[in-house]
Amino acid sequence: VGRDAYAAQLAEEAGRFTLVNSELRNGINRILKFVTYVIVPTGIALVISQIVVNENDLPEAVRRMVAGLVHMVPEGLVLLTSMAFAVGVIRLGRRQCLVQELPAIEGLARVSVVCLDKTGTLTEGSMDVAELVEFESGLPVREALGALGSVDERPNASMQAIIDACPPPAGWIATEVAPFSSARKWSGATFSEPSGRKSTWLLGAPDVLLPPGAGALARADELGATGLRVLLLAQSGLSAEQALAAPEQICEHLRPAALVVIEQRLRKEAPDTIRYFADQGVQAKVISGDNAVSVGAVAAKLEIPGAADPVDARNLPADRGELADVLESHAIFGRVVPRQKRDMVHALQSRGHNVAMTGDGVNDVLALKDADIGVAMGSGSEATKAVAQIVLMNNNFSALPSVVAEGRRVIGNIERVAHLFLTKTVYAALLAIVVVITQVPYPFLPRHLTLVSTLSIGVPAFFLALAPNTERARPGFVRRVLRFAVPAGAIAAAATLASYFHARWVYDGDLAAETSAATLTLFIVVLWVLAVIARPYTWWRAGLVAAMGIGFTLVLTVPYLQEFFQLQLSGFQAPWVSAAIGIGAGILLEITWRLVDHRADPPR
Repeated sequence: VGRDAYAAQLAEEAGRFTLVNSELRNGINRILKFVTYVIVPTGIALVISQIVVNENDLPEAVRRMVAGLVHMVPEGLVLLTSMAFAVGVIRLGRRQCLVQELPAIEGLARVSVVCLDKTGTLTEGSMDVAELVEFESGLPVREALGALGSVDERPNASMQAIIDACPPPAGWIATEVAPFSSARKWSGATFSEPSGRKSTWLLGAPDVLLPPGAGALARADELGATGLRVLLLAQSGLSAEQALAAPEQICEHLRPAALVVIEQRLRKEAPDTIRYFADQGVQAKVISGDNAVSVGAVAAKLEIPGAADPVDARNLPADRGELADVLESHAIFGRVVPRQKRDMVHALQSRGHNVAMTGDGVNDVLALKDADIGVAMGSGSEATKAVAQIVLMNNNFSALPSVVAEGRRVIGNIERVAHLFLTKTVYAALLAIVVVITQVPYPFLPRHLTLVSTLSIGVPAFFLALAPNTERARPGFVRRVLRFAVPAGAIAAAATLASYFHARWVYDGDLAAETSAATLTLFIVVLWVLAVIARPYTWWRAGLVAAMGIGFTLVLTVPYLQEFFQLQLSGFQAPWVSAAIGIGAGILLEITWRLVDHRADPPR
């Protein structure tokens, strides 16, 4: 960390975790507050009402009071939300993805742009020296490279390849060292050679060390255009410390010695991963410190859109708005310094994007920290892994689609489940309010609502919460859920009350028969809600809805179940009217869903 110009800032920030802005968590808290405000006054009024209405039968009053109170509570919402997150963490763990912050799963579902480093992400971490292009004969090129490698305490992948190809020479003693910096793009050292002569050697980016128009620079660009990494080894008339103090004078005292051509192997899984992001509507931005032409060549092999028009980050505007315009129109960026990576993340976020940033080096820390989701490689630096929400333990880039897909599955399914539970809370509260106003017995016993909730919400929600789901999460979770749950709950309450009051007129005081008719209508409506929420249908989703309907039919037809749940449809008129009311309410639900679906917030 101390090698970089922003070491002080890293020391302050690297150890702090960034909490993901959890719209889902905030949304569920708001929903629960809303439910609390509804339940408390309604529940108190219901308690008083049922005691007054059933003054001659206190046990019956208590049972119906309990039925009304319990059914207003979305008791499974928090449980299934926690379970969905926990299962997501377990599934990602099996793919060697360490989730360090649970809300990160939500952030994954909202990702619209993923920023990728080239080295170690699109290409394999290990490299090989493919060629040394020497400009002058007689210079100790291999010895100088070996000596530079021996004084680098923390060699990166490029330097490690040089160390492997050029062993340290005997008798070369470093007197001054300028360690590599991703901001400077070069390293160097002053040596005392065995002959007693002192020499300074620099190793770094040719387009940084050489002046425009230099012949060596043209040769470096030719090699870089094929996707190879090219470094310049040069002798300097300045000492290492002088070069550090006056970097603008380096070009004037430089003598190019050789180009070090380093071969990088593309990860074999990278094309499929890039293709997945494109299919899912996630933009891929390649942000690298390497030469822009070289980065573009690698991107072209992966068929990344915009690979033919790479951008040299040294020419990027400092203004955030102008930078955002460039980022919107380009996808490949080279010669990016650490602070620019962070600025790029901020610029993309200013345009409404949810940004995932991958990285493995100390130079990626600031960008990882400020991105909506930071993804670090398991082999990366400790500082990088400390600020990341997700760590790919096996350094496998192909795990990213699984990471994004898992986030979408969790959040999309929680939203489905929330529709079911909030619809139940709304119709239960409205039923209680009308019962209080009209001073009639509450139309259900606890066992009736247990049956309805189990078959229409409890069991289906369990399966829906864990089902596959690839739709990208959108903002406006609470607004979108309430926009369907409130009218759907109102329709269910209105249909149930219409059936109940009609049954009271038909049966004239037979509370068990009146309850059975109301239960039939309520189940038809809430089963219809389930059928709407479960779309788009797959074979198992259609089977799930059908199985719940068959289960309720068995309760109505099997004598033992009829007796246990105290349900028995009497006569002809009331049951058929109750069924007709339920079907009519289902048609209204279809209309409501289509209106809500067409007006849904578009994904950003």
